[in-house]
Amino acid sequence: MSNQAPNEARVIPLRPATAPAPVTAPAARPAGPVADAPQRPRPVLAPRQTPPAPRSREPLWRDLVGDVLRRERLAQERTLKDVADAARISMPYLSELERGRKEASSEVLAAAARALGLGLTDLLSLAQGELTRLAQVRPARHRTPSASHHDGMCLAA
Repeated sequence: MSNQAPNEARVIPLRPATAPAPVTAPAARPAGPVADAPQRPRPVLAPRQTPPAPRSREPLWRDLVGDVLRRERLAQERTLKDVADAARISMPYLSELERGRKEASSEVLAAAARALGLGLTDLLSLAQGELTRLAQVRPARHRTPSASHHDGMCLAA
């Protein structure tokens, strides 16, 4: 063991305090070349303001697909384990898909759809219908009329 005093750690806060502390004179520094360096004034930071919450956000595709998968599974009165086994995917992964926590590949989506007796196009059509329904409930700002006969909603699989 050493007889030297342990190094003292300097704590630098990541966020400013809610009320800025008054600027005080710097603490005494040890003599040496560092003590001769010019001292810069410490900036006083104002409290950080939180940005306003968005009015409504666009639904995520993974949430829509997950809702359709769960709705279809529950309509058939099947368990997660049953559908996961039929689709040859893990039960926790299927659960994460249904909750919108994971972005699934097209192969996984097709396997889950087949396990529910649907085709991939059926699954995507149901998710597209849900997206259209949500878009009508919450009209988009600055929407320009579409020249398409699909009302601006098209999916490519």
